[in-house]
Amino acid sequence: MQVTEEEGGRLNAFAREPRMEVIAEKGSSNANTRLLLIGGAVLVTCLIIVRIAIS
Repeated sequence: MQVTEEEGGRLNAFAREPRMEVIAEKGSSNANTRLLLIGGAVLVTCLIIVRIAIS
C-alpha cells in the first residue's frame, strides 16, 4: 500500500490497483456479429413487408 502523510500528521493509505490487461478481439466473433446484424435486418424487413401486405 502507498501511504502519504496529510496535514496534521494523519496518514492516508491507498490500495494498490491490479494491472490492466488488454484483450484482443478475435476475427470469428466479428464475423458472427456481422451475421447477426444482417439476419436482424432481414427479419425486420420481412416483418415490415408482411405488415404492409396485411393492411
